[in-house]
Amino acid sequence: MKLFIRALLKFIFGFLLLSCLLFLPAGTLAYPNAWLFLGLLFTPMLIMGIVLFLKAPKLLEKRLNGKEKESSQKGVLALSALMFPLGFILSALDFRFAWSDMPKPLVIAGSILFLIGYAMYAEVMRENAYLSRTVEVQKDQKVIDTGLYGVIRHPMYFATLLMFLPMPIVLGSVWGLLPFALYPIILVIRIRNEETVLSRNLPGYTEYRKKVKYRLIPFIW
Repeated sequence: MKLFIRALLKFIFGFLLLSCLLFLPAGTLAYPNAWLFLGLLFTPMLIMGIVLFLKAPKLLEKRLNGKEKESSQKGVLALSALMFPLGFILSALDFRFAWSDMPKPLVIAGSILFLIGYAMYAEVMRENAYLSRTVEVQKDQKVIDTGLYGVIRHPMYFATLLMFLPMPIVLGSVWGLLPFALYPIILVIRIRNEETVLSRNLPGYTEYRKKVKYRLIPFIW
């Protein structure tokens, strides 16, 4: 029951906070792209939360924990804490003052790409029961090298690329893309530190790095 209440409160708080970041700068609730984005984000989130609560409550609990133990990750969190609000507010202001015009086909394409990233994110959680929001090695953790983990070492981060980069496009903003351009840099910093931690503390991870060469994007990095 405590887990259920904690997850529900976090879901409601996230919805209200994001709604404020979008509708207050927009100056209106009549912001169609914002409603589209909220639906794309929170509907799958609710479904996934229910499934995790029923099937994998321990994984849900780990996903709710966002407190980093690695000091080097605090800078990454600070950049993320700046990027997301700034990107959402700028997108809303773009809508309010009509600074740019995003073609509807691009909005549709961005929405599809976002959902593909969400589906990949769900698949990664199905494959990896050790998936945590923080950089850590858990008790009895094992290296996962099957499925998407047999292609790249960090499929969850690749999924978030597909989700986060199209967010301003779904919101119909060109200017909103500027803050989100920081995200690949944030990922590179996070992955480099995470791999150092895993190589040092997770048995078999060094061998896994030799087996699966690419960290994030096949044939590139």
